[in-house]
Amino acid sequence: MTDKELAQEVVVHGSHKAFAEIVHRYSGMVFSKALGVMHTEEGAAEVTQQTFVRAYESLDAWRGTNLAPWLTAIATHTALKLLDKERRRRTTPLDTLPATALGDSAADSPPYSEEREAQLQQMEAAIAQLSEQDQQLLRLHYYDQCRTADIARQMGLSQSNVLVKLHRIRERLKKAMTHERID
Repeated sequence: MTDKELAQEVVVHGSHKAFAEIVHRYSGMVFSKALGVMHTEEGAAEVTQQTFVRAYESLDAWRGTNLAPWLTAIATHTALKLLDKERRRRTTPLDTLPATALGDSAADSPPYSEEREAQLQQMEAAIAQLSEQDQQLLRLHYYDQCRTADIARQMGLSQSNVLVKLHRIRERLKKAMTHERID
């Protein structure tokens, strides 16, 4: 049976056997993609399971002929969301850090300025308008300080693609910031 026929069997007749065949055909590919992003077998297994749950829930919306690209996209998106969620959980709240870690002395931090605060808020608003993948690229590069080779491997992109995307994101942010100041 083709992917389209299997999907129809699942959507129209609720065939568990047809969905089991989809899982059998693509679980290795989905796990491999997830492992490339997550870097742990446990994480990849979790992403694989979530991918097939999401695929099952939205199979009626799928309109392609080959499930592989669709499942890969779901797996990548799921893995990136899971990594982001894990990163947020690992973040230490500021009030639990020792004062020395926060740069307690005035020499360690630039003086407060309302203009600088407004610029930071503008930047955060501009970043919030970016796609989730672009936000993830920025987080990995600037906040987590990952090398572009690591980012490329984690996101399933080429290293040159990561560099181009980062450049374009920076240009969009500059444009958004300049546009915002003119208004």
